[in-house]
Amino acid sequence: MEIQGLDNTTKKNLLSFLIEFVTDERKQRFLDVVEKRTKYITIALEDIFQPHNASAVLRSCDCFGIQNVHIIENKFKYNVNPDVALGSPKWLDLFRYDNTEFNTIECLTKLKNDGYRIIATTPHKNDCLIDEMPLDNKIALVFGTELNGLTEKAIQMADGFVKIPMYGFTESYNISVSAALSLYELTKRLRTSVSDWELTPEEKTDVLIKWCLNSVNKSDMLLRKFFNKK
Repeated sequence: MEIQGLDNTTKKNLLSFLIEFVTDERKQRFLDVVEKRTKYITIALEDIFQPHNASAVLRSCDCFGIQNVHIIENKFKYNVNPDVALGSPKWLDLFRYDNTEFNTIECLTKLKNDGYRIIATTPHKNDCLIDEMPLDNKIALVFGTELNGLTEKAIQMADGFVKIPMYGFTESYNISVSAALSLYELTKRLRTSVSDWELTPEEKTDVLIKWCLNSVNKSDMLLRKFFNKK
């Protein structure tokens, strides 16, 4: 059932109904965590095919409070290793772009239309350090594969470029490490310097409904029970 098509009153009533089937401890955990969730920063992953890296990035997004992750599948299918992800996908909103042979344009165009600055994580002559990245606008960090990096089209569509300082001989960080370091730095500054980084009340309701549905047994039966009562 498509929850997004419901009006706000119905969503609130549905949340009140579903959360009664969640333990008190988990309910409190949901309420605590959702207050720290954000869509001000989002992640886009272009053709990440290594299951370990794909899973580790999702785990980092959950840990740092990033709610939305955009997955671009061009040549490769995005596969998650459950032993690494540790259930993190069910707490995130994952948006997959896999309708055509090359889906980068669709994803980045949507993010731009949604008000995000596209920030490519790749060495570039006009890049800035991660701790200097401006947060005066919503940003989408785009990561590519370790082998080939971002595609030329992703680089062309970027509004800015960012890098993480390195002091050794190796040319780059592992992508999952790069994502974790970037999110640590950006979310730390976000919560102390930006006033509107939190989810809106409506977004919190949507997220809490999803978390409840992913936490209770036979959630489809509960949905049918709720809507049959109305």
